[in-house]
Amino acid sequence: MRERELDFVAFDSTQLDITSREAVLATFEAIKPDIVLHAAAYTKVDLAEDDGRELNWQVNVNGTKNVADAAKKIGAKLVAVSTDYVFDGTQNNDYVETDAVNPQNAYGRAKLAGELAVTESGADAYIVRTSWVFGEFGNNFVYTMQRLATTHPKLTVVNDQLGRPTWTRTLAEFMLHLVDVKATYGVYHLSNAGTTTWFEFAREILKNTDVDVAPVTSAEFPQKAYRPRHSVMSLDKAESTGFEILNWREALNAFLMGLTRHEQ
Repeated sequence: MRERELDFVAFDSTQLDITSREAVLATFEAIKPDIVLHAAAYTKVDLAEDDGRELNWQVNVNGTKNVADAAKKIGAKLVAVSTDYVFDGTQNNDYVETDAVNPQNAYGRAKLAGELAVTESGADAYIVRTSWVFGEFGNNFVYTMQRLATTHPKLTVVNDQLGRPTWTRTLAEFMLHLVDVKATYGVYHLSNAGTTTWFEFAREILKNTDVDVAPVTSAEFPQKAYRPRHSVMSLDKAESTGFEILNWREALNAFLMGLTRHEQ
């Protein structure tokens, strides 16, 4: 936003509770934004199965409905972020936007319900499904691997889940791009190009370290929430808008180089 010299207002969860309908409506009425980028979400996938189930629904469904309804009320364009977890991961081909959804965990079901809330609001909206997100802010797989590498000479990472990593910068640029080019409203898939496994992703993250990264199966690394085995979404529709998509390795290296510069 700053690079493009756009006027913007940003809120974190302590500044605006999107589960409060009154707060969201009042904030939108006061600011009257032209564009709303909705990236707020409850993303603790395993906790969403039990202790976080209620909060998962409140944020990802009710909160999204509040944002979408408020955007509709003031006539703002909405770009909302969703997830590859709306799919079950059982097909071998890349998922296109019109493929049948079938979420297999509580997080995915809530995000799908959030998508429906956006559609039902009647707002001029884009829904951007993404996957394996990493970036400067918040917890993500890159930071987890780097942190574990400081205390473990060997790491084991699952090698039977296939997907596409997404740099937050790529995602943010695409969200603005959709509005800039006046793309047709609807659902889009966006990640960085190329496919990989979590093991290969981890090995690339730690390639300049002495840490040994070993592959394991999902059965050897059980988690509460189901993870799709084949989580690769087609980028054809996104690319048809004229958006150029970096390969995930290029995106990761650019991100890591940026972190190094910040540390110097």
